[in-house]
Amino acid sequence: MRACASLTNAILNIGKTLESPFPETIGPLMKQLIKRWTPSAEAVRSNKSLRWLGPLLNRPWLWQLNRRSVSLGVAIGVFFGFLIPVLQSLFSAVFALVFRANLPVAIVSTLVSNPFTYAPIGILAYQLGSAVLGETTSPDHLSLFEDTVGEMSVTDTSAWDEILSIGKPVFLGLAIFAVVGSASAFMITNLSWRIFVASQRSRRRRQRALALQKVKEGRSDDASAEPPLR
Repeated sequence: MRACASLTNAILNIGKTLESPFPETIGPLMKQLIKRWTPSAEAVRSNKSLRWLGPLLNRPWLWQLNRRSVSLGVAIGVFFGFLIPVLQSLFSAVFALVFRANLPVAIVSTLVSNPFTYAPIGILAYQLGSAVLGETTSPDHLSLFEDTVGEMSVTDTSAWDEILSIGKPVFLGLAIFAVVGSASAFMITNLSWRIFVASQRSRRRRQRALALQKVKEGRSDDASAEPPLR
């Protein structure tokens, strides 16, 4: 209990030293879409791997929808989605607390790795790591990913042990994927957010200009309709 309390205080102290996010507002439609595709606060708090965080999950910045928090949430989720095969939500939650990122977005972004992508990610990571290290790839190692991908689970780690036994090439490839993927995800999300907000502002300006033009036309019509003074 003391260890958990100490870790909790440490996370809070780190979070307080970071700069608060500067919100860049989006429309209600985009907020509804993000909330629709991310888990609710109740679902996150009831997650078995996150319950130990307790009151930390009540921090308001974990649920804010602004450019900084969402971009960081995507980057954190993609990073741990590539880097580690298990407890991705737990690590994403801790780093979301530290860096004041959106927690539901971070959790959803870990799904970049899932039962459908485990084998391709593993094979590509192994090939990339082998190329960087100057090693040749083994057909037996490549087939290992395809044979064990259906047996991967959080509770049974035997399949993971077989894959991780390959060693440095896999670790290096996954690390490169994690760094490059998270950086790319952050920049793409940040840029997409800016473009969306700019388009919203441009549309609002056009609507205001059109409304003002209609008002002016209405006034000119009223003035022309007035009878001349005698």
